[in-house]
Amino acid sequence: MTAGAGSKFVDPKAEFLFVPADQVMAVAEREGATPYDVKGVELGHHGKECSFDAILKKHGLTSDPALVLLARIVNGADTDNSLWNQPESAGLKAVAEGFRGLGFKNDHDLNAAEWIVYDAFYAYCKRMVEEHKPEGAFR
Repeated sequence: MTAGAGSKFVDPKAEFLFVPADQVMAVAEREGATPYDVKGVELGHHGKECSFDAILKKHGLTSDPALVLLARIVNGADTDNSLWNQPESAGLKAVAEGFRGLGFKNDHDLNAAEWIVYDAFYAYCKRMVEEHKPEGAFR
């Protein structure tokens, strides 16, 4: 759900390799890549936090309140939503699940198509911060 976070907010030139979860560590080692979103890696789930949370923390991106709100929404869509109970998460999760049913030929195409949604959510988050609603419109 959050592969583009690295490219969008950390490194616009980042390249993602999509491989089955059981091959991530071997491919990462072989390619000199950073493993992400699998069990036991730095940029994975930790407790109730998801990979997007780990990426923001590792790269010092938690000072942007709009990005923090986006992280809460992404977290809720990618987990059981019990950490922040962010109402917008249900919408993001439904849209992300819907994209999986659209028949994209590979994960790169799926990820590229989904980014318009993440851009829209980020724009929403920036507006919420500007309107002094840093926890979102539904709080």
